[in-house]
Amino acid sequence: MRVPAEPAGPFPDAWRYCVGTGRLDLALRRDHQDSLALLQREIGFRHIRGHGLFSEAMAVHRPYTHLGARHVHHSFTHVDQVVDAYLAAGIRPFLELGFMPGGLASGDRTVFWWRGNITPPRDRAEWAALVRATLAHLVDRYGLDEVRTWPVEVWNEPDLPAFWQDADEGAYHRLYEATAHAVKDVDADLRVGGPALSPGAGPDWLERFAEFAERRDVPVDFVSRHAYSSGPAQHVPFGVHQTLAPAGTLLDQFAEPRRTLKGTRLADVPVHITEFNSSYRPDNPIHDTAFHAAYLAPVLAAGGDLADSFSYWTFSDVFEETGVPTALFHGGFGLLTHRQVRKPTYHLYAFLARMGPGLLARGDDHLVTRHPDGRVTVLAWAPVDPSGATPGPDGHTLRLSLPAGGRGEAFVRRLTVDEEHGNAYTAWRRMGSPRSPRPHQLDVLHEAAEPARTHRRLPIEDGRVELALTLTRHEVAFVELSPVDDETPPWWDERRLLGRESE
Repeated sequence: MRVPAEPAGPFPDAWRYCVGTGRLDLALRRDHQDSLALLQREIGFRHIRGHGLFSEAMAVHRPYTHLGARHVHHSFTHVDQVVDAYLAAGIRPFLELGFMPGGLASGDRTVFWWRGNITPPRDRAEWAALVRATLAHLVDRYGLDEVRTWPVEVWNEPDLPAFWQDADEGAYHRLYEATAHAVKDVDADLRVGGPALSPGAGPDWLERFAEFAERRDVPVDFVSRHAYSSGPAQHVPFGVHQTLAPAGTLLDQFAEPRRTLKGTRLADVPVHITEFNSSYRPDNPIHDTAFHAAYLAPVLAAGGDLADSFSYWTFSDVFEETGVPTALFHGGFGLLTHRQVRKPTYHLYAFLARMGPGLLARGDDHLVTRHPDGRVTVLAWAPVDPSGATPGPDGHTLRLSLPAGGRGEAFVRRLTVDEEHGNAYTAWRRMGSPRSPRPHQLDVLHEAAEPARTHRRLPIEDGRVELALTLTRHEVAFVELSPVDDETPPWWDERRLLGRESE
């Protein structure tokens, strides 16, 4: 394939706008902060979204009785620590308002091992006061200009009974209306949105949300939904297996909000996919594999054409929705395991972080970009078949004719992740799947997680480099080309390294 010399336009970086975490109080832990620091140093996301801002562990809503009367105190001790940790790591909150504080909940239904309450507020006015107090505190502490950059999402997957009592749509609309007005009471330019729907919601839910917002003149600054591509869980002890739909299913889900909202008042608002992954389970081993990186590569390459952001759920295995994980590799959502072992999908994101801002070409197995300094970068992947009907090929060949300024030769470096390289999961399995690796084993796993690195020179002919890549099964590769400016002195003779005179 002949790649154009000039960019067709910018390469959308919607993939790095946001990344997911677990419940917010996990940010109080050192291992969470260490993982986040590594992530930001090597990839660099802009926002982070997690559950539980108003759950019991954050201890914001504090009712008390004084002189026989009930009062509510709003405490932000943990909120400040969490947000301070985020900002110190160079990442901003994408606030999700939920779950219901116990002292305000209308019932006792909960979700997750850590028991997030999923019932509507007993008193919507008290809920609105909680929202106003929280946003006002954040503005006071961090400044209005800063907090205006933090999207505020109302609840999580209210279309599912697991996350919102009886999936009561009318009750969610009432919650959203009270919340959105409370946010705008603090500042009209704060951005509020929802409804953070699950993949199974269907377009009708979003259509009715748009109709409700227009009928009630309720502010909606963005719409949000989630995307997953896995089938029903097949349970085994401490884990699940699931079928996967083709990766294009995720892209179709990314595109759904704009299709549904066409012609409505919300047609032009930003669309944020505030959670996406293959499996919706935090104990599916597919998340740990090289297959997973190759499976998601075309999604990350093309998703920015369909949504303003799509947030990988989650950045770290420091995550406990179904309980404390029982092994280092346990199928967790994370790009990183506990102890910061990089997974193959982590490297997919790290490769994207090295790509240039100018989009030269994109196909079913590649993405080509250019940096302002002239470097050309390629992300290539071996297409995968999630049906299992046909085995992955032993080799996938990709030939690209790439623009390369200058003459002479180009320096070509290649980073590879596949079944054997950049794949600590393979090494861990060969070790015997130690649940708690000893220090030496952990060192070996960190070493095994490093991508393979090679480099070579290729000739530049007529301003182009002919690049042939053979990708192994489930491989994702990053390739960078830059012209060689040869500064070798004229007296240099490779044959004299051992002190022998040249012929």
